[in-house]
Formats: sequence, C-alpha cells, structure tokens
Amino acid sequence: MIIGSCTIDLMFYEPMSLKDKRQILRSLMDRIKKRFNVSIAEVDFHDQWRSSRLGIACVSNEKAHANSMITSIINFIEKDGRVVVAGYHVELL
Repeated sequence: MIIGSCTIDLMFYEPMSLKDKRQILRSLMDRIKKRFNVSIAEVDFHDQWRSSRLGIACVSNEKAHANSMITSIINFIEKDGRVVVAGYHVELL
C-alpha cells in the first residue's frame, strides 16, 4: 500500500473577505473530491483571506499511480483561474 500526500500553497486575488475565500476553496475542494476521489482539507492559513494551504492524501497500489494522481490534481488546480499555486510538497510513503 502506497500513501501519497501533498501540501499545496495557494494564493487568492479575487476574494475581498474570508467568506469569499472559503466559497472559492469549498468549490475547488468539492470538484477535486468528486473527480479524483482523494481526501482534501485546508490545513493552514485559515484566517488569511489571500492565502491557503491544502493537504491532500491518496492511497494506491503503486508509487507511479499515486504520483500521477497528485500531479494531475496539481495541474487541475493550476488550470483554475481563481487561485494561483505558490508551491507544493509531495511525499510518497
């Protein structure tokens, strides 16, 4: 069993309040959950309305599949025009 985990730092430019940020984040996380079937949550920067850190975890039989899945999620987020990926860290256990 391989566990893939990733933290992704995001920057927001549209929101003018925490409520706006959380609405964008909730929409993005719901789309990722439905499309990729992974666990995802905001893990840091809860009270900052211009930044966020997401934690993502997936379970697979192969390292290549877990790595591919996380790469696909990062690419999916980068294509979303509402957020900018400031950085990420991937671990495969």
